[in-house]
Amino acid sequence: MSLQNNLARILERRQDIENQLNDAANMSPDEMMQLSKELSDLRPIAEQAEKVKDITANLESARALLAETAEADDDADMIAMAEEEIQTLGKALEQGEHDLKIMLLPKDKDDERNAILEVRAGTGGDEAALFGADLFSMYQRFAANQGWRFEVLEISETGIGGYKEASATITGNNVFARLKFESGVHRVQRVPETETGGRIHTSAATVAVLPEAEDVDVTLDDQDLRVDVFRASGPGGQSVNTTDSAVRITHIPTGIVVSQQDEKSQHKNRAKAMKILRARIYDAERARAEAERAASRKGQVGSGDRSERIRTYNFPQGRVTDHRINLTLYKLDKILAGESLDELVNALITEDQAAALASDG
Repeated sequence: MSLQNNLARILERRQDIENQLNDAANMSPDEMMQLSKELSDLRPIAEQAEKVKDITANLESARALLAETAEADDDADMIAMAEEEIQTLGKALEQGEHDLKIMLLPKDKDDERNAILEVRAGTGGDEAALFGADLFSMYQRFAANQGWRFEVLEISETGIGGYKEASATITGNNVFARLKFESGVHRVQRVPETETGGRIHTSAATVAVLPEAEDVDVTLDDQDLRVDVFRASGPGGQSVNTTDSAVRITHIPTGIVVSQQDEKSQHKNRAKAMKILRARIYDAERARAEAERAASRKGQVGSGDRSERIRTYNFPQGRVTDHRINLTLYKLDKILAGESLDELVNALITEDQAAALASDG
């Protein structure tokens, strides 16, 4: 379907919904809510479509004026003004159509969801765990800058400030949309504090960003779950409490295992574990469907493959490189502080949109 046809269809649909809502006497509350939601989603697209329509009309008028003036051949200043206006309107139309095409791209149905963040130390021992803690703090600060709520679910510490693994729920607007490209292997190159010879070590941590699943997304039968309770313990086996409050849930069909022991209440630990379990099962289904779609468009940004090294943080040179889009920023401190992570996130989203436009066109 051409952009002009799309434009006309959008404006026609908006008018149709507005007419229905203005005459909603016989409409059920559910129908009204559904139409209102569609109108809310459609409104910014319709406004952009009207903007493109107005620019197109002005460009046609400017071209007509230029043709008339050139034919009369009596006003060089008027011809120059018309040519300049045509050039300005042409650029505005190109940008306006590009923005409209972006808005018309099929939406990832999970983009508006909250997310569960999981960070795990990879190769590199204590240094990998310290880097895992750095990454977890980076996302916590980034979430604060975005106005999101960051709730720690579980942290497994090493005793020297590192995290073997850590998880959190991140709640807010478009959380998954902005964090989904963070999934993958993050590599660090730096001199560990324990290194006396000044040698640079390479370590890694794995990040997983999962769209938070609702009860309706994942149906879990009790017969598919094995629930074990045990006594929670802190670093080095130090007892946290004297009751069997920690919970381990195994989803038998998939083999996915989730443990939770941060809360003193077994009930709260079970609720948190179920939330993570639902997200992991939902993410596994999503990854399977995405793999089928991605098979026909190799190299697209955002496959989220956990085995893929996506980014390197080089401390001696103060740089961060995202290998998927070949972008290097010499802002390592600001990125780890959560301040400049936006630049990487925005670049990844733009690249993903460009790839989608190319495959669509």
